[in-house]
Amino acid sequence: MGDIRDVIEKIVPKKWNRTVSSYKITFDSQQAQLEPIYYWLLDFIQDMGWDMEKLIDNFTASPGSGQFSEISMKATKMQEEGMKILGGLNQVVKSVLNLIYDLKEFEMRLAHYDDAWASDNVKKEAGMLALKQIWLDNVDLKKGRGSIHQMAAEMGFTTIREAFMVANSVEDLKKMNDKEGEYGGGIINEQVMRILIPRMSEFLKWIDYSEKELRKRFRIEKNYLKSQVETIKLYSAWMKPYLKAAENLKQEGFEKNAALVNAFSTSMFELQLFGKKKVGVPGKFKDYNLKRNYNQCIVIGLKYRGHVSQRMTQKGDYGFAMGGRIDMTFDSYALNDEELGLVRKELDNDDVSDSLAFSADVAGGALEELKEDLDYFLKGDEEKKRVKEEIVKDVDDINPFAALFGLFKTGENTKKGEKKIIGGVKDIKKDNFVEKAVRAEAANAAGATLYAVYDIYKKAHGMASAPNEGFDKVDESMAKEPRVKLGDVFKGQSGS
Repeated sequence: MGDIRDVIEKIVPKKWNRTVSSYKITFDSQQAQLEPIYYWLLDFIQDMGWDMEKLIDNFTASPGSGQFSEISMKATKMQEEGMKILGGLNQVVKSVLNLIYDLKEFEMRLAHYDDAWASDNVKKEAGMLALKQIWLDNVDLKKGRGSIHQMAAEMGFTTIREAFMVANSVEDLKKMNDKEGEYGGGIINEQVMRILIPRMSEFLKWIDYSEKELRKRFRIEKNYLKSQVETIKLYSAWMKPYLKAAENLKQEGFEKNAALVNAFSTSMFELQLFGKKKVGVPGKFKDYNLKRNYNQCIVIGLKYRGHVSQRMTQKGDYGFAMGGRIDMTFDSYALNDEELGLVRKELDNDDVSDSLAFSADVAGGALEELKEDLDYFLKGDEEKKRVKEEIVKDVDDINPFAALFGLFKTGENTKKGEKKIIGGVKDIKKDNFVEKAVRAEAANAAGATLYAVYDIYKKAHGMASAPNEGFDKVDESMAKEPRVKLGDVFKGQSGS
């Protein structure tokens, strides 16, 4: 993820893009370790009621160091375990594809049976003709030269296939042979009738048996599909921790850094914490209803370059002794929710644009492509009917012209009550008189908190710090003026 400070300077309107306050601490110690410093800052700020999140977590070790070997072995083990599970997952996904294909075939075949037993004569005739064709092509054809197709083509029984397709029972065949029957003239002779009577009887039995077997297999495969989908989810849950751990162990962030020498035993870390806290409306504007919240924001960056050496303890186990240089930066800002949302959107875009962006949800992607088919076969009839009615209702409620013109609407033209979409800096309205006062309040609070963190950290760790009066005294009169320049709210508050 990119540096949030660069994004704020780039996106937030220029009037407010200058940092409210900024400090820096740099020291070099052979006993210094980054972990206790990081957790001291995180716990201290969270205990003050701030919402904290980690934005940057990069590390790397020189190839000649022992830590590089240890991290690489851990990453390789995670990759191997993840790929084993991924292989099983791929097989199950293929099985699901085959099951969906089979279920679609079964459903098409069962539709012919439904039509054959329908009360509508047109549907009934279409269903019976389809089933007869299937029986002729897949069952009767196995008789070889004795099949109806072969007799019609090779043995001169020109009327046998047409008679079978017309008749729906043995009685119909007898009527076709009767010269005075309803068909008239006896369209088939005795020989054809004797051949078709057992075939018709066999066909009618086949309809009954095949329908039962198809419906039974359809239910079995639907249940099996459910179990396979659950297996995909299970495999995915097992696989994610391994692939995520392997991705997190990937070393990055310092490829061109001159301090990283291959043969040296060096490790480098970069961490960035972002905190925010909402501010209220000043007392003199207490009855004013803010349309957007304002936040005091702080960004703390930690960069560490350390020498890592392997050591053995008195118990005989191995560990790593670390010590080196630490650069700490402290910055504060005053941002409203719209500006903060735009900053987060830009940071997310930076992540998506990375060609090596990691996604552990392999199963989710596969199931998303099959969602329509899975919903169709796994939902019950009542649920499918309800979903279909909701879709039809939604389609009927759409005004195509409104949807067309909605594409060209900006955030300012949204309907009342709708959340405005912020696409860029131009969509953010300027602060009104009250909002300027609230922003000044946010800047005042953010600067005071940041200085407190900076000052208390130095004093808690025995570093030289300013006395409690004078240097860290805030000019209260300037904070009261809503049009004050935020860079001047704190007199002399820039330190290192």
